[in-house]
Order: sequence, then structure tokens, then C-alpha cells
Amino acid sequence: MSSNYDVIVCGGGPSGATAALKAAQAGLRVALIEKQRLPRHKPCGGGMPLRVGQWLPGGIPEGVVETSVRYLYHTWKFQQGHLGAVCRPGISGASGGSSLDLWMVQRPQFDNALVRQAAAAGVTVRDGLVLRSLQVEDQGVTVQASTLGTSRQTTWTGRSRHLIGADGANGVVAKAVNLRSRRRLAFALETELPHDWDSRHPHLRPDIAHLDYGAVSRGYGWIFPKGDSLNIGAGVFYPPRGQQGNFRRLRQELEQVIEGYCSQFQLNPQGASYPLYAHPLPLWQGREPRQTSKGQVLLVGDAAGLVNPFFGDGILHGIKSGVIAAEAIACGQAHQYSRRLHQEVALNFDAARLLAGCFYRFPHWCFTHIVQRPDATEVAARLLSGDLTFSQVSGRLAAYVGRTIVRGA
Repeated sequence: MSSNYDVIVCGGGPSGATAALKAAQAGLRVALIEKQRLPRHKPCGGGMPLRVGQWLPGGIPEGVVETSVRYLYHTWKFQQGHLGAVCRPGISGASGGSSLDLWMVQRPQFDNALVRQAAAAGVTVRDGLVLRSLQVEDQGVTVQASTLGTSRQTTWTGRSRHLIGADGANGVVAKAVNLRSRRRLAFALETELPHDWDSRHPHLRPDIAHLDYGAVSRGYGWIFPKGDSLNIGAGVFYPPRGQQGNFRRLRQELEQVIEGYCSQFQLNPQGASYPLYAHPLPLWQGREPRQTSKGQVLLVGDAAGLVNPFFGDGILHGIKSGVIAAEAIACGQAHQYSRRLHQEVALNFDAARLLAGCFYRFPHWCFTHIVQRPDATEVAARLLSGDLTFSQVSGRLAAYVGRTIVRGA
């Protein structure tokens, strides 16, 4: 027995849940299938700009924001600490928080809350369903899935005019329809360390996130504060040539960053063992089709490769793509989805990719001459929020680099 819908969404992350809710609000019949049982674990730092709330069709779910970050503590190999405000008092007019603050969430709770919003709007939610086959025809899509943990025998069949692939960097939807041929994956490793807040270090506070640029080559390390834990991790964005496939070496390098942070702040004095989670980050690689020619299948979020190539963040951009995909379907313009998405992100991400190539190739120079500038943290927060674009700053940055080099000659 099969069920008929206007839209089937594969994946219950922020992009999929947002697309499902937005489509349901437009009066469409929507089903969302998720491979894991909800709430499910999701490796992710869990940081996002406050302005993500402006894109969420149901608003930010109550109780999911654990901390609000107002400062970034920048270091080079855990030394030369520089504390910068995301919104400088007296300049942007904020002393007790601003629209540039960064929210920290636990992804299992955040994602589940967004799915529950979609369900409340009438979306049929089926978790624990593994996508087994996807058949695309001129008039729509047929999906067959089986229950998680059982045989591959089909237990659910759905038909729809459109399918939204929100099944992540390693999802099967893009492969099934031969999309996303150009892929470049960054790699991240992290742990969630239980933490009781105290005054052991002046810069270890719930409103301060930490970033280190020298402990890992062509990437950075981080500490993101949560309600009763610290998300400690590191990512390699652009591994040196010859090392892209050496996953063991990359993992060892990232583990050393996590251990370095623990040692620096005496976070794990008993040497207790905590699980480490590795996950890919599908970096933006430029304009390419993100939907089938007639718009039967559309890709959003990580499945569409929408991770910012400079910062490595993806939640805001995934949510944006979910909204754009649902709107394109609702107005009968699904075949124009890629064009609409590119209008929103392409120019900015292309510039971010160029600047990332410079930053991660010469990180110490950039740390000394750019990161430690009084306004650098606020500029970074504005870039993260979309208040400022990389294409807007690239010219000014090039001019600044030129002046700095001339002065130092």
C-alpha cells in the first residue's frame, strides 16, 4: 500500500524539517522520513547566528538555545589570546546582547524540535525509515523505504510530485539522481565534554567561544559552550596535497587539538574517556545543478553542499535552502530552484572560497594582522549572520593586505 503526497522530504535535520514545515504552511501534503529514530545524535558544534530565527517558518523552538555567545577568544597554538566582542559596545550599541550573538544548541534537541513543529503543521513524520530506492519519472517520484534494523524488505512506499533530499553529506538521494558530481569534503572531529561552570579560567564562560588557528594546519580548533557541557573539536578544511585521503593522520591531528584544549584549561584532569565523533563537511564548490531538470528532486543543506567554505558553518544555509526549495515547489517553479538558491548564496560563497584559500594557507600572518584587529570579531559575526557578505569585504581586505605588506617591506 502506498501513500500519495505533494512533497516527500528525506532527512530530519534543520534543512529538511524547515522545508517540510514551509511546504505544509503553503497547503501542500508533506511527508518527512528520517533514517534514525528521533531525537537522534548528530555530530555538530551546534553554533549558529541568532538571525537564523528570521528564516525559521515556525520561529526558534522554545528551550533549545543553551547559551548565547557574545565574545570569541582567539589563540595561536593556545597562546597569544585575544578576546573580541561580536558586537562592540559603543560602536554597535550593544552591551547586553545583540543581533550578532551566536546561539549554541544541542543538535538532537534542536532538530527534533523543528520536526515537531512540522508535525504540528500537518506533516506526516516517519522516523526509523531507511530509503531503499528512488524512482524518478516525468510526473513525480516513487520512494520505497524499510524499517530501521529490519531486513531490506519494503515497509513504506510513498509517491509525490516532488522530493527534497535533505539526507546529509553522505546521503543517497544525490547519488540516486546523479547530482553533486563535484564534491570537496572537510573533516571535523569533536567531543561533548560535561562541564560545571566555575571561575577556573577568566575566559572559560558560557558567553565565550574559543577558536585556535595554529594547532591544526589548514583548519581551526574550537570550544563551544553549552548549558552543562563544552563542545570541543577541530576541523581540517583544506588538507595539503597528498594528505586528503590519509584519514588516520588527519584524525590524529584533530585529536591532538582536542587534547591540547583539555590540557590548556585542565578540562579532563582524570583522563576520562569520552567518545569522539567524526563527520564530513561538504564545502561549497560553486554553481552546479541542485535539482533534476524538471524539478522532481531538489537538494538542500549538506546534501546540496552548502557548507560555508571559510567558516565551515552550515545550519543557517541549510535552513535557507529548505525555505527556498519549499517556496519554489509551492509556486510551481521547482525547476528554477538552483537558480533561486544561487541568487541567495553563490556570490557570497564564491568570495568566501577565495578568501579561505588565502587564510588557511597563511594562517599565522592572518592571525597576526587580521584576527587580532579590534574590529575583526565583529566583522566575522556579521559575515556569519549575513549582515555582511564576503563579496563586500574581499576588495577592502585585498587593499588592507597590500598596505600591510608595503609597510612591512
